[in-house]
Amino acid sequence: MPISSGVGGEGMNLEEYLEEIWRLCYKFMEQFPGHDMDHVRRVYENCLLILERETGDPWVVLPAAILHDIARGKENHAIESGKMAEKLLKEIKYPEDKIPRIVRAIESHSFSGNRRPLDRESKILWDADNLDAIGAVGIARAFLYSGANGRGIRETIEHFKEKLLRLKDMMYTETGKEIAKRRHEFMLNFLRELESEL
Repeated sequence: MPISSGVGGEGMNLEEYLEEIWRLCYKFMEQFPGHDMDHVRRVYENCLLILERETGDPWVVLPAAILHDIARGKENHAIESGKMAEKLLKEIKYPEDKIPRIVRAIESHSFSGNRRPLDRESKILWDADNLDAIGAVGIARAFLYSGANGRGIRETIEHFKEKLLRLKDMMYTETGKEIAKRRHEFMLNFLRELESEL
């Protein structure tokens, strides 16, 4: 199904709504090392890739991808991002029946949160977001974050063990599992080489 199919309550198609949502995201989202607009764009592209191969409602998945980190930096950022997204989507008169599902997807996307995705669209966002935390980009993001927060190489390796190496087995979609397997192997090879050099 093309992402522009169907119209919302204001007679706008999805692409028109998404343009407005991107504009709002640029306006309100703060930039953090590894959690910036580049990250958001990659998560969005991951969502598009999964939606091309598997079923899911783009009217839910794509706004959730754009807004999932809009409150990054706040405590319980997933919950706060959900609240902020709900407010912004209501302001632009996004279809009312989609908003609770978007909020649910955003609230359950965080690895460190105590919620896990239960519906299809939430699972797609979870996979898309966590795919960006592994592989070559995941390695780059981990060290970018470490450099900005005074974390050394050994501490960063521990982060790989505590979180990043676990993500492969936490994917929900078939596409996510397939991509995660490749990226996981790349990380293992990198870590083996890093350990040997250290």
